[in-house]
Amino acid sequence: MFVILHADLDSFYASVEQRDEPRLRGRPVLVGGGVVLAASYEAKAHGVQSGMGGRQARELCPQAVVVPPRFEAYVAASKAVFEIFADTTPLVEGLSIDEAFLDVGGLRHVSGSPVEIAVRLRAAVRDRVGLAITVGVARTKFLAKVASGVAKPDGLLYVPPEGELGFLEPLPVRRLWGVGRVTAGKLHERGVFTVGEVAQLEPGALVAMLGPASGHHLYALAHNHDPRPVVTRRRRRSIGGQRALGTRRRLSPAEIDATLVGLADRVCRRMRKARRVCRTVIVRLRFEDFSRITRSHTLLRATWETAPVLAAARALLDGTAPLIREGGLTLLGISLTNLEDADALQLELPFAAKHLGTLDPALDGIREKFGAQAVQRAVLLGKDPGWIPPMLPD
Repeated sequence: MFVILHADLDSFYASVEQRDEPRLRGRPVLVGGGVVLAASYEAKAHGVQSGMGGRQARELCPQAVVVPPRFEAYVAASKAVFEIFADTTPLVEGLSIDEAFLDVGGLRHVSGSPVEIAVRLRAAVRDRVGLAITVGVARTKFLAKVASGVAKPDGLLYVPPEGELGFLEPLPVRRLWGVGRVTAGKLHERGVFTVGEVAQLEPGALVAMLGPASGHHLYALAHNHDPRPVVTRRRRRSIGGQRALGTRRRLSPAEIDATLVGLADRVCRRMRKARRVCRTVIVRLRFEDFSRITRSHTLLRATWETAPVLAAARALLDGTAPLIREGGLTLLGISLTNLEDADALQLELPFAAKHLGTLDPALDGIREKFGAQAVQRAVLLGKDPGWIPPMLPD
């Protein structure tokens, strides 16, 4: 039987800033000025959330201290925490640089009970890294993640097998994976507000409300049916990046295109570094009323070259021009999916090997050696590239 820990660092970026600067401790801290990348719990108490515009955050919390992000410090802290995870169990599945699943089901005779393991892990992170971490302990990945969310901040919560449904039933439906604002609204319209009320519905009723995929998915989670094991060294299914554009003024088509170019360069560089190729390009947009849309295009052949990816993204963006003019664009993102290993590309007829482009990797090498700004497109000269948050290696 699985026994899974979900370990999640509390307000990671903001906590690193408070750890490294004593004057920030106990005070509301915002990381990032234009868009809030992270907020300390003192700031969250005033309603500030990650991803919120800086002006709105400062209106909610005028006394907040705004600090620029220091990604090198966050990467170093993350590496130190993941070393502690690896010391705890070899079965670690990283979700992001500040959270992971750990399978400790086979360690009882070696390391003690799951709760004892979680207590030691939390103490090690605090003593060796100087950060608070919340841990949820349960039989499934889904329930462990829910438990850690309920236990935040700086907590530990164990859900025993016999108490699983009793723990889940009173929780709001937003605690279910995959339930966002839109799905929650559909459930609320039909008088469904708690996980227990979801569990009481027949699968067919949920399918009628939400569609086959979401309906069956939520029915399973409401009954804590989640057979997924902890998977180590799982490769990404997509590589993406996005840029918040703000709401102070509407950007010109040229400015939006320059942002798209920068994003395409960034995500393609990450793809090549991981020696992957993609087949599908997705463009994501958010408008001033907070509505979102996505558009996708599948290429004829897999590639890691920036030019075809950028051409596909531009075509997708051109198709949304009327919506952008009407609704204003506040966020632009690109994702590359249908990923394959670059070294395992199948030959195409007439069986002549098709070599991947070498120009982009050469430019990547220059940037690796001399810095990201060593070689740039002319359209990006002098422009702010935006924040590039650190991620787990592929």
